[in-house]
Amino acid sequence: MSSPAERYVAARRRAAQASQFPALDEFALDLGFDLDDFQREACQALERGSGVLVCAPTGAGKTAVGEFAVHLALRGSPAAGDAAVPATGGEAAPPRRRKCFYTTPIKALSNQKYHDLVDRYGAEQVGLLTGDNAINGDAPVVVMTTEVLRNMLYAGSSTLEGLAYVVMDEVHYLADRFRGGVWEEVIIHLPASVTLVSLSATVSNAEEFADWLVTVRGETAVVVSEHRPVPLWQHMLVGKRMFDLFHDADAARKHDVHPELLRYTRDTMRRMELGEGRSAGPGGGRRGPRWRGPMRPDIVDRLDREGLLPAILFIFSRAGCAAAVQQCLAAGLRLTSPEERAEIRRVVESRVTAIPGEDLTVLGYWEWLDGLERGLAAHHAGMLPVFKEVVEELFVRGLVKAVFATETLALGINMPARCVVLERLVKYNGEAHVDLTPGEYTQLTGRAGRRGIDVEGHAVVVWSPETDPRHVAGLASTRTYPLRSSFRPSYNMAVNLVGTVGAEPARALLESSFAQFQADRSVVGLARQVQRNTETIEAYGAEAACHHGDFDEYFALRVAIADRERAIARQGQSQRKAAAVESLERLRVGDVIRVPSGRRAGLAVVLDPATGGFGEPRPLVLTQDRWAGRVSPGDFNTPAEVLARIRVPKHFNHRSPAARRDLAAEVSGTGLDRHGGRRGGRSRQAAGEDHRLSQFRTELRRHPCHACPDREEHARWAERRRRLEKDTEELRQRVTGRTGSLARTFDLIVALLTARGYLAPDGAVTDAGRMLGRIWTEADLLVAECLRRGVWDGLSPAELASAVSVVVFEARRDVDERASLPRGPVAEAVDETLELWSEIEADEAARGLAVTREPDLGFAWPIYRWARGEALAKVLGSGHEIDGEMPAGDFVRWARQVVDLLGQLADSGGASAELRSTARQAMGAVNRGVLAYHAPA
Repeated sequence: MSSPAERYVAARRRAAQASQFPALDEFALDLGFDLDDFQREACQALERGSGVLVCAPTGAGKTAVGEFAVHLALRGSPAAGDAAVPATGGEAAPPRRRKCFYTTPIKALSNQKYHDLVDRYGAEQVGLLTGDNAINGDAPVVVMTTEVLRNMLYAGSSTLEGLAYVVMDEVHYLADRFRGGVWEEVIIHLPASVTLVSLSATVSNAEEFADWLVTVRGETAVVVSEHRPVPLWQHMLVGKRMFDLFHDADAARKHDVHPELLRYTRDTMRRMELGEGRSAGPGGGRRGPRWRGPMRPDIVDRLDREGLLPAILFIFSRAGCAAAVQQCLAAGLRLTSPEERAEIRRVVESRVTAIPGEDLTVLGYWEWLDGLERGLAAHHAGMLPVFKEVVEELFVRGLVKAVFATETLALGINMPARCVVLERLVKYNGEAHVDLTPGEYTQLTGRAGRRGIDVEGHAVVVWSPETDPRHVAGLASTRTYPLRSSFRPSYNMAVNLVGTVGAEPARALLESSFAQFQADRSVVGLARQVQRNTETIEAYGAEAACHHGDFDEYFALRVAIADRERAIARQGQSQRKAAAVESLERLRVGDVIRVPSGRRAGLAVVLDPATGGFGEPRPLVLTQDRWAGRVSPGDFNTPAEVLARIRVPKHFNHRSPAARRDLAAEVSGTGLDRHGGRRGGRSRQAAGEDHRLSQFRTELRRHPCHACPDREEHARWAERRRRLEKDTEELRQRVTGRTGSLARTFDLIVALLTARGYLAPDGAVTDAGRMLGRIWTEADLLVAECLRRGVWDGLSPAELASAVSVVVFEARRDVDERASLPRGPVAEAVDETLELWSEIEADEAARGLAVTREPDLGFAWPIYRWARGEALAKVLGSGHEIDGEMPAGDFVRWARQVVDLLGQLADSGGASAELRSTARQAMGAVNRGVLAYHAPA
């Protein structure tokens, strides 16, 4: 809190500046609160006509700067580059009212910002443009997703006339590997007369980003604030005890963990180790006690007793979020008063009126409502969108007290809490389990502390033996992270750029991207590293020298032996897998086999061989422990052998517990479970029989250096040199690849598009190219090829929805299932789509381009049945997940993407009149029930 004297000086300073910044003075008076210094500095730069980059923590108030741009537009202040135009008679004409576009990365944020601006300026002044809503699009202020603005720029939309300001909220999204390139496209292509306001989380390379903005947008002021308006306290929960992570602010800056926390965790680990030692006898005995952290209901109850609700508890799995709510309900937790419960029910009932009653039970509505009325909820992408919106509304209003959420909530709408809890510091990123980065930790914990409500925010990490408090301290103290571009040219972008500015100017534009800017800067550092490595390699070579002979030659033999052994092992693995695939393809219903490995090892009977279609065979089996599911070749280290045959009832229902019980008893009754399966393991024998390997080993033993007593020491230095040489060669390739890399990729794309007829040999965009330029999807070229070849012509509305789904759907990481297809026209259309994809993939691979993702068949059946009018319960049960139903939220999200592509087909000049009509009918067939709901705008 500043002193009275300091506040007086600040007031005098603001008064002196008021005459210089009249628009800011007006804006500040309307706010009802004092602007922070960083907000005032950024707004002053805007009023001077400069662009601005604002980097500040979550909740610091960055959006006030964006709203000032709205104020300037509505006030009629001239944008950068404009001058007041004198009226006849010498007097200045009244300033023209200009436009401001306010862009956000996601629809939910757009909807929220639209409501905020409507409340402030009125509905007639503000519009909204997203994929779901189009309201008052010609208004002077329009809120939109970034993709909408990108599409306007390429189409040369008349809506751009009079545009003076563009606010890019959450501009750090340009690092997103899937959508980030859109932000750079917009920044590069905006007219020079537009003033850009970029709002970002705190990043460590703000100056570098600003330098790039200056090169492409002109004058840009950089305003960085790391001050949080609500202080954040960091804690760790160890069992039932809560500890401060740092003793004080000075310790936090030095990453010094609270000594008491370190002592307690060390003592806890020691007690666990001693317990294991005492409980394990000479023969192994039973294992010692494992660490059991606090139960989720206990954590919520603890937060409630300490006054730390409302809280967001981040759990990095959908199933974990749902389970957490059920655990709290089972524990009898109730966090709401009778009045709050009544208001919660009123809000919920008013928001679900559009959902058919028969679907509510399928969606788990009653269990969800029970949790809400007790102040508990989950929040993740698998939920129905309206359910998520209700949770968000009730949480913001303080009616829901504890939300168990995946990390996607941290990237969503404004939903601050008093406390944030992290159950783990490891998450799955789609490829592997990885530690949270400092940036991700900051993003998650940044939700703690509500400005104007809380005096302080609290972040709690739940301790486990794998969690080092010092690692947590490093995450908590590193408040910034670098912004890295994810920009790369696409087919759609290429034809739009060439059509707008021509091939050579388009190439120059790509070279002005932030991605190329960063790449060019990094080349200097990479070249220095190559030089340092070269010097180190020479030193390692000297250490590896041997007086017995040529150690480089000797070491090359050792490397050759290791490489050959690995090749033999891979060959054996490949042969075993091929044999397993072949054996699974021969299975029939009723065959009893032994699953030798995996979670379901043991006897199993085949229910469905599933040998038709694409991909590896994945038969549906029932094991003797009553589990029904699909197995894959990866479960078999030896070929599947048919041990016996039993009769499977003709209409056997594997979802029926009673049916599973009876058939599993028959499997056990074969008596085969007393006999073990055969063991694999021919790779060692194969290795011993390999002639080349034997020759290498003989040469190694005969080499003079083999007799050197220091040969292993020499080998260690030689191995270090070999690894460093490999790393250095990769660095050299990176230096070569980064110099003009985007322009080279663009040239390759142009060559491919020319060969396929989307660009003429003279660089002009053809009719096919113009059609491609209006396709906005990841598989844009594949969609264009399907249209040109008539793949989707002649299909019914339901068949069309099913056929196009394969180019937009992408299965989640935990779904590993070979999907079936509706027979007839859909299967034929998908076959043709896959053939076209193979052609495109071969073209891309031949040119060294990133290949288009393979079509995914997993959504074809659900969307087909839905478009035919079948009930939601049947549709969700027809997905590709044999172990359970498709989550309603996933179904709605993918169905809306199908509708979006159908809408593009309905408007495409490359589609026949019949196909355009069918696409419109298909949109109507899909947009019903849970799909017909839109968030109120």
